[in-house]
Amino acid sequence: MTKQPTKQRSKLVVGNWKMHGRLAANAALLEAVARGVQALPADVRVGVCVPFPYLAQTQALLGGSRVVWGAQDVSAHEQGAYTGEVAAGMVADFEAGFAIVGHSERRAYHGESSEVVAQKAQRALAVRLTPIVCVGETLEERESGATERVVGAQLDAVLAALSVEEAACIVVAYEPVWAIGTGKSATSEQAQQVHAFLRARLAAKGAQVADVPLLYGGSVKPENAAELFRQADIDGGLIGGASLKEGDFLAICAAAAAGARVAG
Repeated sequence: MTKQPTKQRSKLVVGNWKMHGRLAANAALLEAVARGVQALPADVRVGVCVPFPYLAQTQALLGGSRVVWGAQDVSAHEQGAYTGEVAAGMVADFEAGFAIVGHSERRAYHGESSEVVAQKAQRALAVRLTPIVCVGETLEERESGATERVVGAQLDAVLAALSVEEAACIVVAYEPVWAIGTGKSATSEQAQQVHAFLRARLAAKGAQVADVPLLYGGSVKPENAAELFRQADIDGGLIGGASLKEGDFLAICAAAAAGARVAG
């Protein structure tokens, strides 16, 4: 049987600033990133997800550039008496492109269930934001052999709430909880194994869902990015700490460009 060629997908790298940033430092970082990505090939997309108060600044500085901006969360509610919440429509008012939903820190520190994550994904899609749906297992779950059961259930809860057409418009990020901010990273083989599992899960929803971007997140650094991005089912990264350093972030974006060439 003739082996079919691997389908080439564009690469996507998104920075997640988490709860970091100040106006002056933001401006320097955003302007440097906007300049740096000009050298990347067209099939590498770049985004940054910033704290809510900085969406206006980010829009002003990145408008007209190749960098897409977004938020790190949205409310599961459309509007109403939900003090402190930020609706997806409010984020969309700033011409944002992305909204992270279901990050492990939201699940752990705010008790968000997979059902709530699904609702947030729906809210984002309703206003034409692309939800970056995060899934991942703890170290205990990995060591007990429950990785696929855990991440599969997290993804299934979102897919069950979406039509095939909606599901084709999401991004999925695999972030092993044990590798986030710890300096540890899954090996490229470990990450690829989970990404291949998630790809099959997406394909089961519908043929057009099979090629949604699958990002890896979990202590991605310039030193390990190239090897990760060479894997068949890793379409880029959701980058935490390294996205706060222009040199590191742009080096990771360059690694994604190299990975795209290898995959092709």
